[in-house]
Amino acid sequence: MITGEIKSKIDRIWDSFWTGGASNPLEVMEQITYLLFIRRLDDLQTLEENKANRTKKPIERRTFPEGRDPKKRPYEDLRWSRFKHFEPKEMFEVMAEHVFPFLRTLGGDDSTYAHHMKDARFTIPTPALLAKVVDMIDGVPMEDRDTKGDLYEYMLGKIATAGQNGQFRTPRHAIQLMVELVKPLPIDVMCDPASGTCGVPVAVGEYL
Repeated sequence: MITGEIKSKIDRIWDSFWTGGASNPLEVMEQITYLLFIRRLDDLQTLEENKANRTKKPIERRTFPEGRDPKKRPYEDLRWSRFKHFEPKEMFEVMAEHVFPFLRTLGGDDSTYAHHMKDARFTIPTPALLAKVVDMIDGVPMEDRDTKGDLYEYMLGKIATAGQNGQFRTPRHAIQLMVELVKPLPIDVMCDPASGTCGVPVAVGEYL
């Protein structure tokens, strides 16, 4: 469960969208999700960089390439930890002209990811709103694996569509209990047809 403090932060982010001119709740949730994803991409590259520094080896999985994008902007500027310090106008330009085009092609044009992200849209209406929301999201702790799912469910609850969308994530402690009761073996076959965030397969892998 997410704490009242985190819920309060999400509420403030949500309210900022509404007062900033974004009135469609599904669109608000979409944009928040994109921003959380963009932040996560930077976190993943930072982990890879720290690993490379410790092992004195090249980075194995690089999310942001070296060099510049097709519009001659350094890929480093597309990282959350970099553009969050930009002035609102420049941040807005980087997001609209560089980050979202990058998201739509990440993983290669023929990848499954690119297929599902080809329609990714940046619809935050003003630089001021973007800067405010980025600052707020930067303060939301995302280290705990459960936090991401809890945040998503909480936002779904805010737009009163959780039932229609069928988004009900099994809490981590319930998953661990089920796995420990079943006591899976390496030779067993597991079927999780509604895997969602793949919490059960991950828990089984950790158990084994």
